Amino acid sequence: MNPRHAAVSGYARAAGLAKPFMRAPNAFGAAAFERHAPPKALESQCTQKPNHSFAASFPRLLRLGVGSFFLLWCVSGQADGNFLAGADFSFLPFFEAHGIAYRDAGEAMDGIQILKRQGINCVRLRLFTSSAAQGAADPYDYTNNLAYNLPLALRVKNAGLRFLLDFHYSDTWADAGHQATPNAWTNLDFTQLVQQMRTYNSNTIAAFAAEGAMPDYVQVGNEITSGMLWPSGQVTGSSNTSWSQLGQLMKSAVQGIQDATTVAGTAMPKIIVHIDRGGDWATTRWFFDNLNFQAVPYDIIGQSYYPFFHGPLTNLNACLSNAAVRYRKPIVVAETAFPWTNTVSSWTNALDGFLPTTAGQIDFIASLAHIVERVPNRLCLGAFYWSSEYQAVSGVNEAGFNTTSFFFTDGNVLPVAGAIGGMAAPLMLSGNLQSGAWELQWPFSGAASTLMVSSNLSSPSIWQPVTNPVQIQTTAAVFMVTLPTSSNPLFYRLQ
Repeated sequence: MNPRHAAVSGYARAAGLAKPFMRAPNAFGAAAFERHAPPKALESQCTQKPNHSFAASFPRLLRLGVGSFFLLWCVSGQADGNFLAGADFSFLPFFEAHGIAYRDAGEAMDGIQILKRQGINCVRLRLFTSSAAQGAADPYDYTNNLAYNLPLALRVKNAGLRFLLDFHYSDTWADAGHQATPNAWTNLDFTQLVQQMRTYNSNTIAAFAAEGAMPDYVQVGNEITSGMLWPSGQVTGSSNTSWSQLGQLMKSAVQGIQDATTVAGTAMPKIIVHIDRGGDWATTRWFFDNLNFQAVPYDIIGQSYYPFFHGPLTNLNACLSNAAVRYRKPIVVAETAFPWTNTVSSWTNALDGFLPTTAGQIDFIASLAHIVERVPNRLCLGAFYWSSEYQAVSGVNEAGFNTTSFFFTDGNVLPVAGAIGGMAAPLMLSGNLQSGAWELQWPFSGAASTLMVSSNLSSPSIWQPVTNPVQIQTTAAVFMVTLPTSSNPLFYRLQ
């Protein structure tokens, strides 16, 4: 992106049952726990995930009426460790240098620690080829160079988060409409440019490795739908010459990354190829069909998707599903965002029916989660929120992206951060007794799951969908269903 332009049971995605627990009334009418062996029909599933923790499933006892009882069947407890709940936080030092504070419930703290609190597990950082002089003269458009990124990447890794490095291969913002060759490389012929890509990528990865901040994922280019390093690597149509040149540049970049990891003795980062066509299957197919013909080695397909640029979520659903079936590779939504206010009219008139509010952000992410979790063969690996660190700075043109941020005007983190983090949360049902009714809640990692109910676990047990409406709790970024209390035992699960 260029900003300028209860009975509670949980399946972890219908797998990994742990042993059920019964809540039975004790002599004082309070619920007590009693462990029971799993039903024989479910025993094999119960043993699939032996490392699940039970503790988080019953943080407190629930007082029930004397003579009533309730069954607690827990837990899925599976945090999808492979799913990337990501945020682009590239401008954190830039905003800090302008005196911007990041807060959680009023407490000022390190923005990266706030991300971690909210469940974010991967941070994306963009990298320019800009010089120190360029960065000093125009920080907003040139500051994200290697010297800027090394200490920032170390902060990310020291926080225990994964790190995605986004090469722009330009002195400033690169996107589908801008892929300017770095000024220092403009005198190179094509053969020299190919070698420069290998050398530059190798040296850069070596610098991060030496800093103790080895990337876990690397984007070889940013929104390269029309190629990179124009005009040498620009692609149009299906011209064999233009695609061949792009292929050579990208293969050289990947080889440079491999060179550095071999010397450092570290694992090869996963390679992402990123375009800006999350709502456009025809162009996505054109691009990756041509790229794959060049035999460029990569691991993951990356897509940008903004509803105000790329159309309704149905377009994203079609594009991701088709790409998963055709290419059989993992996919990430490498960039997305949604506004919490309506100051940019060109955006708010194209939000696919969602409201430009903090609650609207949650509704949008819930729908996004539903789509990515239903990509065929579970091939959507993650979603990254762009502009998450933005806050308004006087005199800086942020093109409205301060209104799509994780942070409100007072610097406090918004629920949307937890909504993104919740996409990688342990899929676990929790229950609360409120005003004579049960409220069951589960995180956005269960966006594609259905709440099921059964009155017994005898074999064969009969499970039916719960027909009560599922609501989105927009302040806590969870799904919620309200159920009446029952004097009969009931069991609930997500599948």
